[in-house]
Amino acid sequence: MFPPDTAAVRRQRMEQLAATLRLFAELGYDEGAGGHITARDPEQPDCFWINPFGMYFGHVRVSDLLLVDADGKVLGGKGRINPAGFVIHSAVHAARPDVICAVHTHSVYGRAFSTLGRLLDPITQDACAFYGDHALFDDYTGVVLDSEEGKRIATALGAGKAAILRNHGLLTVGGSVAEAAWWFVAMERSCQVQLVAEAAGKPILIDHEDAERTREVIGSPGIGRYNFKPLYEGVLRRHPDLLD
Repeated sequence: MFPPDTAAVRRQRMEQLAATLRLFAELGYDEGAGGHITARDPEQPDCFWINPFGMYFGHVRVSDLLLVDADGKVLGGKGRINPAGFVIHSAVHAARPDVICAVHTHSVYGRAFSTLGRLLDPITQDACAFYGDHALFDDYTGVVLDSEEGKRIATALGAGKAAILRNHGLLTVGGSVAEAAWWFVAMERSCQVQLVAEAAGKPILIDHEDAERTREVIGSPGIGRYNFKPLYEGVLRRHPDLLD
C-alpha cells in the first residue's frame, strides 16, 4: 500500500477544520473574536493551521486558514493569529506529537461548568467517553498570553483527550480534526446535561467498572471520527463555499 499523499492529507485536515468552524458557529460556540481550532500540518509537523483572529467562524473558508510555525510566524495565508490561541495551541502541539487537532472555544455550558473547578461525573453513557480521560487545569490567572501558562495547560492535559480549564472553558484534542471536534461537541453537551441534572436533583453515577468499559467503546478514536461524520457531511451540504 502506498503512503497517503501529503497534499491530500493537508487538504482533508483543512477542509475538516473549516467545516468545524462553520459547525461551531451554528452551535453557538463562537464568542466574538475568541476561540481557536488548530490542525497540525502533515509536512511540517512543528507548524499548524489556525483560523484567522477576528474572522467570524461562520465565514471561514479553507483559503482563509493560516499556517503558523512554532514561533508564531504566519507562513501561509493572510491575517493575524489570536495571541492567546497561539500560546495554548503551540504548547499542546509541542507536548503531544500524537495530537493532530486541538480545539478551544468559549462555549456556554463548558464555561459554566468550568467555574465549578471539577471533572465531569460518569452520569450518562455519553459522559463516560471522558471518564478517566480528561483533566482539570485548576487555576486561572487571566488571559493566556504567557508561554509558561500554555505549557502548564499542556502539562495538566497530560495524555488525555480533554481538559477543563477552570473559570475559562473546555479544551479537546485528537489524532484527527474529526476526533477533536467531536470530543468538544460531546463534552459541551455532557457539561450541559450534568448542570441540568444537578439542578434537578442528585444524579446517580455509573459505577467505575461500567464507566471504564463504556469509555473503551464510545471514547475510542474510531467512534469519535464516526460521530463527526454526519455533522461534517451536513455542514458541507449547508455550506459548500467553505471548500473555496
